[in-house]
Amino acid sequence: MPDLVSMTSSKPYLGNDHLHVGDGKGLVISNIAHSKIRSPKHTFTLSNILHVPGIKKPLLSIQKFNLENNVFFEFHPFLFYVKDLMTKKVLLSGQSRDGLYVLFESSATLLPQVFSSTCLSPSADVWNCRLGHPSPCILHFLVSNKKVSYTSKQFNFNCPACSLGKLSRLNLKTTGHQTQAPLELIFSDV
Repeated sequence: MPDLVSMTSSKPYLGNDHLHVGDGKGLVISNIAHSKIRSPKHTFTLSNILHVPGIKKPLLSIQKFNLENNVFFEFHPFLFYVKDLMTKKVLLSGQSRDGLYVLFESSATLLPQVFSSTCLSPSADVWNCRLGHPSPCILHFLVSNKKVSYTSKQFNFNCPACSLGKLSRLNLKTTGHQTQAPLELIFSDV
């Protein structure tokens, strides 16, 4: 982490180790510190943070973070969630920027609880119910614009609620009754 100001309990690093990056360079470790990340729902602990002035972006060991805080990360193409290991509740969320998932101290979960799910990608039938039984073209539009994703390849268009909701009138059964005068028989499907 390059920003020593945001760290607490900082002490100089006296070892001879270096942080090795992708191009093989060994960068000098100058300090070791501890810090906390606060979100509206949880405070996370970061211990034994290496302060490496030569690194441009702070990097996080996901495994270490998970073990220290009893959480797990759920990664999606453009965002991530940090969830409690036991309850699976979202504690923190963030977005990706320039190919990296960015973790800010001020990150707060924006996931509405109505759309919270323990599965990674609900089925098309679940999205159909969640969205109030939209027409198939609306659901396909949302999928093609990456607003929703679902696991099943085929959507079941035989949803009973959809069929009833889209009827403009009920089919009448043949009764065999013959009328003799106007307005002798009145039917209403209200």
